[in-house]
Amino acid sequence: MTPFSWEAGLLPLGVTMALGGTALYKFKKSQCKTLSSPVVLCHSTLLCLWGAYCFSSLSLFWGWTLFSLACCISLAYSTSQEMLPVDGRAVLITGGDSGIGHALSKYLDELGFTVFVGVLNEKGPGAEALKKSCSKRISVFQMDITNPAQIKEVQARIAEKVQHTGLWAVINNAGILGTVGDGELLHMNIYKQCMDVNFFGAVEVTKAFLPLLRKSKGRFINMSSMAGAVPMKQLAAYCSSKAALTMFSGVMRLELKKWGIKVAVIHPAGFRTNIQGTKEMWVEKEKDILENMSPEVLEAYGRDYLRASSWPFLHSFKQSSTDLSPLFTDVLHGILCKNPSALYTAGLFSYLSMCLISYFPVSVFDYVCNKIFHSNTLPKALT
Repeated sequence: MTPFSWEAGLLPLGVTMALGGTALYKFKKSQCKTLSSPVVLCHSTLLCLWGAYCFSSLSLFWGWTLFSLACCISLAYSTSQEMLPVDGRAVLITGGDSGIGHALSKYLDELGFTVFVGVLNEKGPGAEALKKSCSKRISVFQMDITNPAQIKEVQARIAEKVQHTGLWAVINNAGILGTVGDGELLHMNIYKQCMDVNFFGAVEVTKAFLPLLRKSKGRFINMSSMAGAVPMKQLAAYCSSKAALTMFSGVMRLELKKWGIKVAVIHPAGFRTNIQGTKEMWVEKEKDILENMSPEVLEAYGRDYLRASSWPFLHSFKQSSTDLSPLFTDVLHGILCKNPSALYTAGLFSYLSMCLISYFPVSVFDYVCNKIFHSNTLPKALT
């Protein structure tokens, strides 16, 4: 290379180095609160390797052009992923008595959020634990999401508290598993109960708090489930209600965009909580199903089928992960990211299941599901 051409190449090389360094810095800064160090390191390494390839294998012009393009894309992405400061932002979480809602309330309180928690029993142990263990920024309200009067009352109280700071996010977390069993065995009250809590309750809360979020241009985070996108045997009522919540979230995301409100839906994998209930609750639900089963259905399935098929499934919940950090990371990203994702798949199995149902033939999905949830138990009429 002649001195003239080398000096002429110093400017684009210098600009490229500055652009690449800025891209790496912006990405690392924007992701430090939401992604692990290995992910940030992987992105940085890929960008560096791409730069090395461009300048070692291509001409100076094309190497500079392609690497600069990669840096610009990285900058645009990292800018959209920048995290807003907490600054005491106010959030509402439903279903804070126990499980994910309870743990999430503590987590957000520790980060400095002003947390409003709706609970089914304001005097219950879960509510009392939050009051004792959390800071003074947390407020616990009696709010059964199937009770419109309670929702309206809590909305008025929160509106009074946040009239100067505004309500930034609503996390529709409250939900129930319902009863586990073949869809034909579940009487309609079980389906209605799941829909009332998992779907209609979330819709009621969303409609009630929309005026507050319209002022703040905040966001809704709806806690659906992997079962809201992936059919799972013995969870007909639960899957149907969560699928309705997932679709509702998508429609609201489109409709509320004009108001500056963002909507995200989270599909957690099978984290271990107390949503499945206790052994005593299983016995009561089993008794209720048998008492409401028609003679024809009872004759076809037999009395022993329900327990033999559903109890192993319920016991499998005990093998689920107790580490909720992947879920918390996604929720925090949905709350604070300038441009949150429309869908989060918290937990590896949730993402793999989405890929399986989306990109593979139904026969492949059915085969895998039958292998995972295989049972040697058959209804009486088939034995």
